[in-house]
Amino acid sequence: MKKKPLQLARVYQLLEPGPVVLVTTARKAKQNVMTMSWHTMMEFEPPIVGCVISNRDYTFEILRSTKECVINIPTAKLAKEVVGIGNVSGRTVDKFEKFDLTRLPASLVQAPLIAECYANLECRVIDTSMVRKYNFFVLEVLKAWIDPGQKNPRTMHHRGNGVFMIAGKSIRLPSKMK
Repeated sequence: MKKKPLQLARVYQLLEPGPVVLVTTARKAKQNVMTMSWHTMMEFEPPIVGCVISNRDYTFEILRSTKECVINIPTAKLAKEVVGIGNVSGRTVDKFEKFDLTRLPASLVQAPLIAECYANLECRVIDTSMVRKYNFFVLEVLKAWIDPGQKNPRTMHHRGNGVFMIAGKSIRLPSKMK
């Protein structure tokens, strides 16, 4: 099999690890939501998530000052809203209103949960040592919520340049992990 070189700027398209998520933040009376696909699990108990948020994003400013957020996991049913949210700035648009999203109060953070999402993770920033250099925040999940009515959620996975893959068939193989 012959292989060909891939532009280094496209490597991220091969490694996108998890579903596209919606990150909500709140500062004073202003709430915001942004689309994010650059995140990774770092630890299981307690759950620790690392994520990259550009310092050009409005969410970056809010998260850096409040040190809390909610990671909301949408299904493919919200695909158009997820992309739309990623294409406008919360500095000038109330994305909850524009995209008809329902805010639910979180129990441990000020940022709202998004009712239409399959799962919601209330998070607190626990490490900012890589923010200045890499825009990389380390978050601890403090509380997790899930919609028990959605048995096999079809999440979206970013492939780059406006291309998404929708999660599909699951398979189970022998594993020693629980």
